Amino acid sequence: MSKKATEFQRKAMSWMYRGKEIFKPLNTGWIDENVACVREWVANIFFYRKGDTTIMVDAGYNYDRLAEKMSWLGIDPKSIHHILITHQDTDHVGAVEADSPGLFRNAKLYIGEIENRYLTGEVRRKVIYHLYKLPQVTINNEKVLLHDGQVLDIDGVRIECFLVPGHTWGHMVYLIDDKYLFTGDTLWFGADGGYSFISSLAEDNKLAVKSLALLEKKLRKRGLHPLFITGHTGWTDNMEFAFAHKNELCSPFKKRAHDPNALYDAYDESDDTEENSKSGYLKGVGR
Repeated sequence: MSKKATEFQRKAMSWMYRGKEIFKPLNTGWIDENVACVREWVANIFFYRKGDTTIMVDAGYNYDRLAEKMSWLGIDPKSIHHILITHQDTDHVGAVEADSPGLFRNAKLYIGEIENRYLTGEVRRKVIYHLYKLPQVTINNEKVLLHDGQVLDIDGVRIECFLVPGHTWGHMVYLIDDKYLFTGDTLWFGADGGYSFISSLAEDNKLAVKSLALLEKKLRKRGLHPLFITGHTGWTDNMEFAFAHKNELCSPFKKRAHDPNALYDAYDESDDTEENSKSGYLKGVGR
C-alpha cells in the first residue's frame, strides 16, 4: 500500500495543509560535515557519515527521486547497510516498504520493539484524532528490535535509543555520538520554539507532551546539548528554543503557534535543486 499511501498524502495533505504555516522541511544538502538530508516534499530523511560508514535515519516516502537526490550528496544507496527508523508512518518508511523500488533491500532496519507491533498487525495506526486507520505497512528487510535506553555500536558510531511515545506508541529518537538527536515526529518548530508535534496525527497527545518533557529532563541531567534534527521543520542547536513550548501542541487549526516563514505549499519542492544542495551548509533555526 506504500505507493498508494504516498500518492494519497501528496495530494490530500498538500490540499489540507496549504497555507497553514505548518511544514518547513530542509532542502537537500548538508547540515555539517557529518549529517546530510534529502527533502521529499514535506519530509526529510537523514544520513550520518563517519569514516567509511553512512547510516540512514528514516526512509521517507515511496519517492521516485530519492536515488537522484542522494547522488547530489555523493551517497550511493548501495552503501547504506543500516537504517534507523523513528516510527512506521508512510513518510518515514516508504523507501523500505515491500512495493518500493528496493534501493535498500539488503539494509538492516532498526526499529523499536513497541513500534514493530504496527508492522505485525498487532495494533493499527490511527490518525485524525483516531478517526482514520492507516493501511498496515509491509517490510521484508531484516529487523533489529530496540528498547528504551539501548545503546548500539555500528562501525564505531554510538547510537542511543530513547522511547518517546505519543505520536505513535513506539516512537524512538536517536542520539548519535552524543552530538546529534534525530527526533522524527516528536518535535515541531514554530517561529518561537519547539512544540509537541501535530496534534491531529498523534495516538495520544497527553502522552506525547509527557514524553517530550521526560526527554528534556534526561538530556539536561547528563549535560547533553545536541543538535535537534526534526523530520519536518529543520534543526537547531539551541536547547531552550527546542523545548520552549514542550507542554503545548502544534495544531493545524490554530495559527498562533505557526511560522509565517513556512512555505505556502511545502509539497512544492521546485526550489530543491542540485545547485542549491552544493551551495553551503543548511541553516538552523532559533539561533
